Amino acid sequence: MAAQNAHELTGQTAVVTGSSSGIGRAIVLELAAAGAAVLVHARRSREAAEATAEQIRQQGCASEVALYDLADQASHETLVERAWAWRGGVDVWINNAGADVLTGEAAAWPFERKLEELWRVDVTATTRLSRLIGARMKQRGSGVIVNMGWDQAEHGMAGDSGELFAAVKGAVMAFSKSLARSLAPQVRVNCLAPGWIRTSWGNRASDYWQQRAQQESLLERWGTPEDVARVARFLASPAASFITGQVMPVNGGFRGEYTAHSS
Repeated sequence: MAAQNAHELTGQTAVVTGSSSGIGRAIVLELAAAGAAVLVHARRSREAAEATAEQIRQQGCASEVALYDLADQASHETLVERAWAWRGGVDVWINNAGADVLTGEAAAWPFERKLEELWRVDVTATTRLSRLIGARMKQRGSGVIVNMGWDQAEHGMAGDSGELFAAVKGAVMAFSKSLARSLAPQVRVNCLAPGWIRTSWGNRASDYWQQRAQQESLLERWGTPEDVARVARFLASPAASFITGQVMPVNGGFRGEYTAHSS
């Protein structure tokens, strides 16, 4: 997709939330490879965010770091204001940030606390940031918003994690379709729905999850952050100028839920 024009986003400004590592980091590097200036957002990982920004600058593109905790609603207006002022507008906004309730201390939280945290970051922040930046883009007359869903939210996955992520990512996917209608025709809004992507959790997952991730994909492998990033780049580009209101799975083709029992 990107090979059609190696610098299709030259002159544009992009913002990717949660982009100091993982999928977000892969996305900002891909957008920079397309020529975009990119604002790198993180909650508190300044060192990782600065390292990512420096890598973008080494590609010849401008970059800046912004640290905001998106669980705090007061940060949303501030982030949008700062991002817009940085280069006099924003062309591409990608809401990638999500709460991590699978690793670290949060993995031991009760279901209700995990749901509350996910809702604040994945749903409320995505919704408010999309509406805030979308209003500015619509008034200006152009823009692209890409949100982050989950491929299995459509048909469900058993267990606490399945219920949690189906609830929050299903909300994001439905919201994205409605926002596309609200902001058309000036602004395009789409949603990515990644499947099993080998991020930090995937690297440490048990043999059961390693096997499940491979067997649930028709391509029989984990996806990579770069797989998601290339589709994000396409959706941000002029090549996707007739695509809006869509949820695009990035999962290697979903085969169906793995039925073996966890050990």
